[in-house]
Amino acid sequence: MEPVILMKPGATKWDIRQKVWDYIEENNLANFPRPVHNRIPNFKAACAKVSQLEAFTQTAEVKVDPDKPLEGARLAVLQARKTLLVPTPRLRTGLFNNITPPQGASKEQLRICSSSQGVKDFSVPVGLDAKVKVDLVVVGSVAVSEKGFRIGKGEGYADLEYGMMASMGAVDDSTVVVTIVHDCQVVDIPEALIEKHDLTVDYILTPTRVIKTNCLRPKPQGIIWTKLDTEKLERIPVLKKLHALEDQAGKDVTLGAAPLAAEPDSAQLESGKKAEETAGEVIRENSVREERKEEEGSMKEKGSEEGGSEVMSQRKLPPSVTTVYLGGIPAGLRVSELKTALREREAAPLRLTWQGAQHRAFLDYIDLQAAELALEALQDLTLNGHSLQAELAKSQRGSKRPGQTNRRPRPSAPKTKTAPDTKGDINEMTEK
Repeated sequence: MEPVILMKPGATKWDIRQKVWDYIEENNLANFPRPVHNRIPNFKAACAKVSQLEAFTQTAEVKVDPDKPLEGARLAVLQARKTLLVPTPRLRTGLFNNITPPQGASKEQLRICSSSQGVKDFSVPVGLDAKVKVDLVVVGSVAVSEKGFRIGKGEGYADLEYGMMASMGAVDDSTVVVTIVHDCQVVDIPEALIEKHDLTVDYILTPTRVIKTNCLRPKPQGIIWTKLDTEKLERIPVLKKLHALEDQAGKDVTLGAAPLAAEPDSAQLESGKKAEETAGEVIRENSVREERKEEEGSMKEKGSEEGGSEVMSQRKLPPSVTTVYLGGIPAGLRVSELKTALREREAAPLRLTWQGAQHRAFLDYIDLQAAELALEALQDLTLNGHSLQAELAKSQRGSKRPGQTNRRPRPSAPKTKTAPDTKGDINEMTEK
């Protein structure tokens, strides 16, 4: 079948990602969260197909990634009363968790358990020394080929997770790997782009197709330490622990200077661009600051939770500050409750602007990378029974930097009359 998205000869992994993300956004194909850039695009239609695979019926333990689009696959595993293992987001607190629903859980309770919040609330940590045997792995993808070659969002966590599971004996050659994507994400990927650490897939599920890849390329047999550096180990404690265990076992654990991925991930690209900041970017940031000044001038220095905007001490923010709009805040919610939720999700901002009467808040983060990490952490945030909406604020709609062609577009947030993009330190903020 001819791919919907055609790639130019010589395209890199990053080119392929951008092409897929742009196509999905331009054709409005994805569900929440949006935009899809730097995410695994969210499609639910194909998740139910995972339970129809013969490989699924023969499994006892299934590992499913925590991405939003795989929520249906996690539900299918729980409904089949199989053991569900879900990696911790960005491996911050361990390798993965065993999701344990309440005894006799109803379908609705299982649905809650399969959500990102349920994964946190109904889980038991699984250590590196755990004796688990994963029969089936379900991963998200940005792009995948009919030959089984897969490209993720560029951070390398799916590859890392599989390598760690291989090191602890949790997966082997009999483990089946499945990815669930939209039809447009099935593209031609040159084998030359696939490296030894890259995870390949055995089945591709789309809304219209079930593709058996018959991929013969070996999957990762463990962690390739030369692809990692000390900074990566410091960010991922469980990886650092595995490094120490393999070192004690006498294995070669020499680290390299290169990160896991063969090309820079979004965070590295962002920091690299900032280091070479151009005049165009300076102009854009100045315009953002001017917009803030105008908005701040129209706001009162004092407010209340009932009266609208609340502006606290005006500590100077760095030029790279990026603001997240948080909408759908339920009536009666106190700012202290929101602050607690942000801390629990490790998404505490530099400053918080509280507009409870307008059912919204604005969260300032040090840069785009920190804001995007917060956006991912705030997916499916529910307070007092209401789902909150998190996206980049309207002032983040910047033009591309000169010479920039493959940058993702800045998303828009709902327009507001005051819509401040700064203010209100989360540690300093008080309730009136």
